[in-house]
Amino acid sequence: MRVIGVVGGIASGKSRVCEQFAALGAVVIAADPLGHEALRDPAVRQRLVERWGEGVLAADGQVDRAAIARRVFAGRTADPATAAEARSALKFLESVTHPWIELRLRERLEAVRAADPEAVVLLDAALLLEAGWDRWCDGVVFVDTSADWRRERALQRGWTVEQWQAREAAQWPVEKKRELSRWTVDNSGSSTETYRQVQTLWRRLRVEV
Repeated sequence: MRVIGVVGGIASGKSRVCEQFAALGAVVIAADPLGHEALRDPAVRQRLVERWGEGVLAADGQVDRAAIARRVFAGRTADPATAAEARSALKFLESVTHPWIELRLRERLEAVRAADPEAVVLLDAALLLEAGWDRWCDGVVFVDTSADWRRERALQRGWTVEQWQAREAAQWPVEKKRELSRWTVDNSGSSTETYRQVQTLWRRLRVEV
């Protein structure tokens, strides 16, 4: 089994690239949905309430993701004390959720390995490098797009520019991600142009890794 990590800047279109690889036969394991599942785990929820109180819960008693986001993503214009508090909050959140996510990722990787030892797996995780999950990978693909393009995609999601910048600042710089990646897919053009690159890389992955 081959495991390929997928990274990029916020709103770079990693999901689109993964969908195209999946159409060619890759198995995609995405960490983002697991992050949402982690917040529904009773033990995780309890840890968050112990730190921040029941104000982080929605009316149904589940964790309010927007309330968490307000605590861990301070805008770049925030005063130093607020920004420091947000960094501390993000570090705490990751210390609670990352072990939960990592366990599930390992379980899913092992399930794929058992089912198809020849599979090519794409591990789509925004914090792949930061969390050290690239240690499972035979290589990493960097999805390359301009900051302007990513900002527009973030706005289309309903985010503000400040929210996009805050999330971007919470991750490693895109330049560092690019440097640590083995391959690059330029996703700044049309879907067809991206797919051509994906097809070419897919052929390489089948023989090179």
